[in-house]
Amino acid sequence: MKPEYIVVGGGVVGCAVAYGLLKAGHKVTVLDGGDSAHRASRGNFGLVWLSSKGLDAPHYAAWTRRSINLWRNLADELEELTGDNLNLVQQGGYDFHFCEQEMAAKVRQYEALREQLGTDHPYEIWDRERLLAEEPEIGPEVVGAIYGPEDGHVNPLKLLRTYIAAIQSIGGKVVAGVNVVDASKDSSGRFEVLLEDGTRYHSDKVILSAGLGAATLGPKLGFVAPVSAQKGQVLITEKLPPNKLKRPSGIIRQVDEGGIQIGDSKENQGLDDSDTLEVTAAIAERAIAVYPFLAQTKLVRSWGSIRIISPDGVPIYQQSKTNQGAYLVSCHSGITLAAAHSYLLPYWLEGAVDAPDLELFSEDRF
Repeated sequence: MKPEYIVVGGGVVGCAVAYGLLKAGHKVTVLDGGDSAHRASRGNFGLVWLSSKGLDAPHYAAWTRRSINLWRNLADELEELTGDNLNLVQQGGYDFHFCEQEMAAKVRQYEALREQLGTDHPYEIWDRERLLAEEPEIGPEVVGAIYGPEDGHVNPLKLLRTYIAAIQSIGGKVVAGVNVVDASKDSSGRFEVLLEDGTRYHSDKVILSAGLGAATLGPKLGFVAPVSAQKGQVLITEKLPPNKLKRPSGIIRQVDEGGIQIGDSKENQGLDDSDTLEVTAAIAERAIAVYPFLAQTKLVRSWGSIRIISPDGVPIYQQSKTNQGAYLVSCHSGITLAAAHSYLLPYWLEGAVDAPDLELFSEDRF
């Protein structure tokens, strides 16, 4: 009989791993904090994104690209299972630049990455003329963009909902609105996970994918779990005609409902996820510099959200050295890496011969 798993954390990361394990024939229970949790899965930008990932970490760039190339299959599979539409679009994306020198420096990073990977890592240099041919609304301050042909975006809220529905449809159990306070091995060598209300769950293996909760629960299972909170603020405009923006970027995208999503701020404010006028104004000003028409577009809402980040920004995949069968899975690119987590991570968790080599993602690097 295959090992039974408990997945602590029911955001996109935990659900992606749980879905993959269920497909591989394991019994899986997901324990989720619910709506009260600081959930990055409900406040992120929805990008399925390769550009700028791992420029200083080739193994991360390669891992990201593997996931990107699996994403279409994942979306088709989840949509067929649930009847939902994730609105995945993979038609390229932009990294806008306002300075020729900064753009040239970024290109040199890409060239160095290509050399280290020994592959034709995808990117194109688009000058202003080339960019205007695709995006005629671009403002005069934009000198060009680095175009990522494999980049795209998805509806992240639909993805989370669809993952949960898919997990339940193939026999998984999702327990929402609970708070895990402890995890340890019992006298039989199985794991015991204790909830705040006194309920206990038991399994052969445990995956800790609880975001910021890993900082508290991780040491109980032998992990360092050096994760911290990083706040990002997001704006949403009124709905505009479809294809007002042809492609997304890391700071602006048009969502499937029609509104323009604006973001990419980074603040170290602990668990304070409130939005502030100072940051809202700054990201709005940058967005208007890229697309001047936004100055006349109404904002309808804004919010702040907590990301989970490691010291170097790269994911952590680690099996506990003191509690065999306990694993830490943590990243800030849960949407992008969802396909790898569903299709490839189960092989690593089970030590399969063809498992991906994730040694460079271990906590030992810290």
